[in-house]
Amino acid sequence: MKPKTIIILVLIVLAVVIIIQNSEMVTLQLFFWKIMMSRIIFMVGLLAVGFVLGILVTKRMAKP
Repeated sequence: MKPKTIIILVLIVLAVVIIIQNSEMVTLQLFFWKIMMSRIIFMVGLLAVGFVLGILVTKRMAKP
């Protein structure tokens, strides 16, 4: 296996463990809105946003 693949797999396993351990309800307050949601959903959403932003930044930097 390539080192990059191993690092990605370790990061995925770490993210899954952290997400599973944080299953309680949290209140998200953004300006005037209050949203109650499971911390799992919140963390998965943040991971998805970070992943998409990482891809966009990488593609933007790769252009000449």
